Amino acid sequence: MKKREEISMTLYEELVARGLIAQVTDEEEIKEMINNGKAVFYIGFDPTADSLHVGHFMALCLMKRLQMAGNKPIALIGGGTAMIGDPSGRSDMRQMMTTETIAHNCECFKQQMSRFIDFSEDKAIMVNNADWLMDLNYIEVLREVGPHFSVNRMLTAECYKQRMEKGLSFLEFNYMIMQSYDFLALFKKYGCNMQFGGDDQWSNMLGGTELIRRKLGKDAYAMTINLLLNSEGKKMGKTQSGAVWLDPKKTTPFEFFQYWRNVGDQDVIKCLKMLTFLPLEQIQTMEAWEGSQLNQAKEILAYELTQLVHGTEEANKALEASKALFAGGSNLENMPTTELTEENFKDGTIDIISMLVVSGLVKTRSEGRRAVEQGGVTVEGEKVTDFNQVFTKEELSGEGKIVKRGKKNFNRIIAK
Repeated sequence: MKKREEISMTLYEELVARGLIAQVTDEEEIKEMINNGKAVFYIGFDPTADSLHVGHFMALCLMKRLQMAGNKPIALIGGGTAMIGDPSGRSDMRQMMTTETIAHNCECFKQQMSRFIDFSEDKAIMVNNADWLMDLNYIEVLREVGPHFSVNRMLTAECYKQRMEKGLSFLEFNYMIMQSYDFLALFKKYGCNMQFGGDDQWSNMLGGTELIRRKLGKDAYAMTINLLLNSEGKKMGKTQSGAVWLDPKKTTPFEFFQYWRNVGDQDVIKCLKMLTFLPLEQIQTMEAWEGSQLNQAKEILAYELTQLVHGTEEANKALEASKALFAGGSNLENMPTTELTEENFKDGTIDIISMLVVSGLVKTRSEGRRAVEQGGVTVEGEKVTDFNQVFTKEELSGEGKIVKRGKKNFNRIIAK
């Protein structure tokens, strides 16, 4: 991956030019701090799954950019707040998780973050808010923190407005107070003077800066980053089959590569600016690209991000497999592959619907049937029109057959 280039613009100017900054509490102070490596900042991650996903990508890249400029990141794992559940951007209440599940998810996050953030020699730290939130005394919190929060003001926050229509539980109502308490605890223990987060966290972040000011009479700062939205205004990082994960066991490096290789023409430059570490000058030359050149830009985007998350070797493999598919290349070994066993065959044959289900190209037989009926399934480039079509073990031996569902989902199916 390319190091931050020596360019005339400051870090803050670069963040603005890349379209990353949404809102800031005090622009001049924040500029001064991050440009000169004086920020000790934190970003919170709620461990609601056992892997980070593309939705976390922006935050991880921002942490890396700031660390490269000499600032110190604190990755806060929300082991305590996950016991409550963040109502931001939700119309329903989150599922409650056990402490064991949360602890497991925290460990998974830590391993994945180490690919982005250098935790050696105290250059960054990872903390879990369960360490202080779980030991809080309820009466003390009410007395110490309660007087500094106006219920009227809290209810005007966007994150609560959406939930008020269907009913906001007292449990979730406390989320802003807990997140604000995190900022206070990190300020006192680690000198953390800044919080970053998605733009949907703005109200919660202001709660923290205000609590620090009221309790300690000190200044702390907040900055939100733009959410990664496509040209239709929808959050990126989701596919038909769910989230795009950073864990290779949940989303393979090839699938991860393909996700970015297939972004919309209108979104590729924005993604290059916001997510990659390529110099802005290089990206700006791509802004004039059209037609087939945009496919090259998408390939660059997919390669850079796959390399960042999975390493150079996996990025090279994914690139090879992608080229094998799109350009008729010969190297199929890196393509997602499903090996069929004897159990998958009935009287030496397997039907197309079973192949789609076993390979994960569809979740259910009825979904597979619909895909065939709609003309969205091909085998070796030939459209399948009969959902009863079967293939023999011999036909699927050797290099197998490439089954494609829609334009972007592939799998090589081999009989072993």
